[in-house]
Order: sequence, then C-alpha cells, then structure tokens
Amino acid sequence: MSDHKNVNKSAWSERSGGPPFPNDRAGVNIQQATGYKAFIPKALPPEPPFRLDPDLVGILSEADRALGKLDGLASLIPDPGLFVYLYVRKEALLSSQIEGTQCSLEDILGEAEATEAQAPDGAPGSHDVEEVSNYVAAMNQGLARLKDFPVSSRLIREMHAVLLQGVRGSAKTPGEFRRSQNWIGRPGATVATADFVPPPPHEVDRCMGELEAYIHTLDGTPPLIKAALVHAQFETIHPFLDGNGRLGRLLITFLLCGWNVIERPLLYLSYYFKAYRTEYYSRLMGIRMRGDWESWVRFFLLGVKETATLAAITAREIIALHAKDRATLQQADPAPIVIRVYEQFCRYPVLNAQRLTKMTETSYPSVSRGLKVLGDLGIVREVTGGQRNRRYVYTEYMSLLTRDTALPVG
Repeated sequence: MSDHKNVNKSAWSERSGGPPFPNDRAGVNIQQATGYKAFIPKALPPEPPFRLDPDLVGILSEADRALGKLDGLASLIPDPGLFVYLYVRKEALLSSQIEGTQCSLEDILGEAEATEAQAPDGAPGSHDVEEVSNYVAAMNQGLARLKDFPVSSRLIREMHAVLLQGVRGSAKTPGEFRRSQNWIGRPGATVATADFVPPPPHEVDRCMGELEAYIHTLDGTPPLIKAALVHAQFETIHPFLDGNGRLGRLLITFLLCGWNVIERPLLYLSYYFKAYRTEYYSRLMGIRMRGDWESWVRFFLLGVKETATLAAITAREIIALHAKDRATLQQADPAPIVIRVYEQFCRYPVLNAQRLTKMTETSYPSVSRGLKVLGDLGIVREVTGGQRNRRYVYTEYMSLLTRDTALPVG
C-alpha cells in the first residue's frame, strides 16, 4: 500500500494557463446500434493535462490542512474507535438521505434496541435503517479487506453486494457490473430523453479496468485531487444498476484511508453533496459536456475543507460537552453506577435500560437509578413515552451529531 501523504505537487502547479479544453476531453457520446447515444469516457488522467492554477493550489493546501487537523484530533479523543463508529453512521445516513431514505441518526443508533424489541420487518423506517446499516457494513468490510487485498474492481463489487443486501436495489444484481443500459434523468425519462446515458454495458468492464489502473498509478497527483477524479469517473461509468451514488460516495473516504491520507474514515462528504446537490450534479455534467475537470475539482476540494473543518469543530464540542457533564455529575451524584451509566451514553448516545444492564454488568434497579439521576439533571431524555422498551437519548450529544443531517437540498 503506497503512502500518498507526501507528494510532489510542483509538476501539477506548473500546468496553468493554456487554451480552453476541447469538449471531448472527458469522453464522447457514441451512437449505439439501437438508436440512442451513450457516453464513452476517456481514461484518466485528463488530457490535455489538468491545470492546477494558484487559486486551486491554495484551496488544495487548505483542504489538506483541514483534513490533517481532523485526523489528528481524532487521536486525542479518549475512545477514537467509537468516535469513528458514530461518524461512519452519520456519513451513511447522509449518503442514504440523498437517495431518499427517511430515517434519522437516532433511528440508526437505536438499531440495537429495535432488534432486541424484535421490531417487525415492515415497521416504518426499518428498511431505511437497514440501508444505512449496509453502508456501514460495506465500508467496514472494504477497510478490513484493504489489509491484504488491493483496491480493485473485485473489491468494489464485493462492497456493492454488501451495500444492496436485502434493501432497495437488491433485485438488481448486487455485486455484479450491469449487463443492461441505465440512464440518468427526470422521472419518466427514457434512454432517448435522459439527461445522461453512461457507457453501454459492453464497455463497463474496460472502463472499470482503466479506472482501477489509474487508482494504482503513482504519477504525483495530489491524493485529494485523485480522489475527486476517481469519484467523478466512477459516477460517469455508473457500473451498477443501482447503488452507484452511495458506493461512489463511500469510495472517496475508502480510497483516502487506503492511500494512508487519513487513518480513520472521518470525512463525510455526503454532507456537502447534500447541501449543494444541484451544483454537485452540474459540476459532474460539466466534465462530461465541456471537459471541465477543474471546476469539479475546485468544488470537491472546497467540500473537503468545509466538511473536515465542521467535523473538527464538532469533535472539540463533543469533548467539551463530556467534560462539562462529568463535572456536573461529580457535584450532583458521584455514585459509581451513575457514572458508569453516563459513560455508556458517551459511547452510544441512544440506549435502553435492558442494554445498559448488560453493558454495565449490574442490576436493572441500579441502572434505573442512574437513568433517573441523568434524567433529572437534563442530560438524558426518554423519547418513546411508553412503559415498555423505553429509549433514552443523550440530548445535547445527539444535537451535536445531527445538526448537519437535515440540510436543505440546494
């Protein structure tokens, strides 16, 4: 596995100026035998070469610094593994929301309680929760496989199979590149009226093979820019019948971890893509129609800078919140069981008494006492209103985690 942290940017920085790029820089629309036109992308890197002008160099440096600060901050958190646990789920939720899921982060974090209560498969939101859970599972499996298996079409197909298992799109050959034509357009659009038609199925294997080769090419391309190019190319190829958007977004963080740019999967660009959804699709179309890779990369780098900065701010606020509430408990009721119950909420902000009993290895009455103290102090709140299977939420913690999961679609 190559270390892309220290790369030579000089060759890229010198490629500024020059004439406008030809419209076929990213690929061409080719008439198919059945009458429609499909886009055949050219292999990466872009040709003529990508232009990294001084403005873009500055944005790249800012994005690199923001991402480095976030990655470093995570190592200072008492339990970085659980910090990652929460952020991967947050990214999964945001990515799935782009595709239309309706569940919340509270639903995702309360999944264990729902399982213990044996919620029926047809319960409202249960399939949406499973879709987000699959995203998490696909990310985790991919990262585990990276230890002894390179990024490849095979690994991407494996992750896709996990992503679509038992959810929307599960009937559309999960884990297999498509063998029929797909297209992107408004509801009711046909292949003839679509906004964009990806390459025909007989071109998919070749296109993905070229993309795999580029991922492993060490050409001095800054890794954030390379991730931007790979994501856009993957979405242009659209190699699966369903799940291309979710997998393409997952691939960004997956590659950065694989290239050792970040140690933990904490970059959740779906937040940014959701907030600026219209511009996101417009920039991708700008590549296909005008060969404008530079505008897309600028948009992407600004997203890395913004989301990494916000994630670092949230991390600091979480650390401060936990310190404040621990101090409050030490003054109000420092009983060991109260502290033990509170510490579990620092790990998992949505819990029920049954699970807390197992986690603290104590009695139900003792856990109930701890919950009452935390409730009286306003640290946790019961959210079901029922007498059975009651769920408690660490409200301020959840507020920090969810404040950017309900952004308007731009």
